[in-house]
Amino acid sequence: MAYTNTYIDTRGATDGRTTFTQAIIRGIASGGGLFVPKVLPRLPLDTILEFARKPYAQGATAIFRAFGVDLPSQTIDACMEAAYATNFDTPAIAPVRSLDATTHILELFHGPTLAFKDMALQCMPRFFSASLSALRAADAPEAKEDFLILVATSGDTGKAALEGFADREHTSITVYYPYEGVSSLQQAQMLTTQGSNVCVYGLRGNFDTCQTAVKQAFGDAAFAEQLARDHHLRLSSANSINWGRLLPQVVYYVNAYAQMVASGAIAAGEPIDVCVPTGNFGNILAAWYAAECGTPIERLLCASNTNRVLADFINTGIYDIREREFVTTPSPSMDILVSSNLERQLFELNGRNAEEIRTWMRALHEEQRFTVSRPTFAALRERFSADWVSVDESLDTIREVYATHHYLLDPHTAVGYAVAERLRGPNPVLLAATAHWSKFGADVCRGLVGIQAGEPLPSELAGLDGFALIRYIAAHYEYAGEVPPRMAELEGKEQRFGEVFEANVEAVEASVEEFLRNIGR
Repeated sequence: MAYTNTYIDTRGATDGRTTFTQAIIRGIASGGGLFVPKVLPRLPLDTILEFARKPYAQGATAIFRAFGVDLPSQTIDACMEAAYATNFDTPAIAPVRSLDATTHILELFHGPTLAFKDMALQCMPRFFSASLSALRAADAPEAKEDFLILVATSGDTGKAALEGFADREHTSITVYYPYEGVSSLQQAQMLTTQGSNVCVYGLRGNFDTCQTAVKQAFGDAAFAEQLARDHHLRLSSANSINWGRLLPQVVYYVNAYAQMVASGAIAAGEPIDVCVPTGNFGNILAAWYAAECGTPIERLLCASNTNRVLADFINTGIYDIREREFVTTPSPSMDILVSSNLERQLFELNGRNAEEIRTWMRALHEEQRFTVSRPTFAALRERFSADWVSVDESLDTIREVYATHHYLLDPHTAVGYAVAERLRGPNPVLLAATAHWSKFGADVCRGLVGIQAGEPLPSELAGLDGFALIRYIAAHYEYAGEVPPRMAELEGKEQRFGEVFEANVEAVEASVEEFLRNIGR
């Protein structure tokens, strides 16, 4: 086994001796903080460029080894080969498509659920299982029970996590989504999931209320004791608060840079900017880590929709959700006001000052606002720029990009494109395309025909269900491509789940007990 890195946490509650296998199993530190590696590796440019000359899985293995993952090399190789083998619809896994000489699209939607979450959640469950096996072999205390994965999703994480953990030994998974707060096709993906160890519940409310209820369940010591006593279970997470979710995302930014050099889109060593439509900040944080590891990424462009708390924060240094209205938009995976991974980014920018992080996170919890220090804000502004676009502007962008570049964006990536155009500087821009358009057929159709969000579709389309609508788009817009088989096969599939509860911790804990009874646990 090669070099082993260890982990500290953002709130300073751990001793700095946590390994990767422990961090991925625990999910979150005991004091509520998030794990980060004690040491960040530095990759020479030549090493980065080699990623374009090897299969994606081998590049991912190289990143995990560079970060000092404490698993045998053959185990890392096997996990990566399984994660990025036949599960994606292109051997490139995450190809880069150039719209013109200055705008390049990183397509992150070629996995089984057609969203960027697959890039990590085809990988993370395998490493979770491998880590659990390794810790059990070492008789580690945190691996004596089986695990229940609790996930709050704004749309895409849920299905990707269900797909990754379905029928895995020693783990079960329960997903909570905001009822009526995701697209109909995202909901269909989740509710039709197969597997003997999976369950899905809707919660009345928005993503923030769902996420808060799930976080409160994690923080309920009596509930944890009950699960251990009655069911021999511990809780863990598959959200991007888990470092095991974040590290695989670093890979695709390193790989994308290598692809761009190999294709002649940029010269070796030429800096690029990266634009990410983001709500929970994990995807753009992965790009920051890729830059810290040596990838020539200069600026990070944070794209927000109408729920613009991140854009406002980056422009002011003040995170304030006291009077902020939660807006349901055509880009539901970005409809988030409490951005979990921002805590990690601030820890990295404030000199890893855990005391400051504790103060800011306490203020956010108690007062719903905090202001970062001047040095931290200066460090943030040095690397990040941010802006937001309205709902109608995002839909207009879908039509404009289709007409200009013969490329069909989903609503999230449209937000990113609009912000990239507004903020672009002299560097080429790599835009993270986070989902396939077919997951959001109704709003993509509105964008294409020039109808504002929430307005009824034309009469000839108004009666079509989600599946018929995406078939219509594929048939009538030649550059849309075919409906992906993984989306088409959902039609007519039986929905296994359908219960809806109030978005509170009592409902989450009661539903967990119901799920465990149903599976005979």
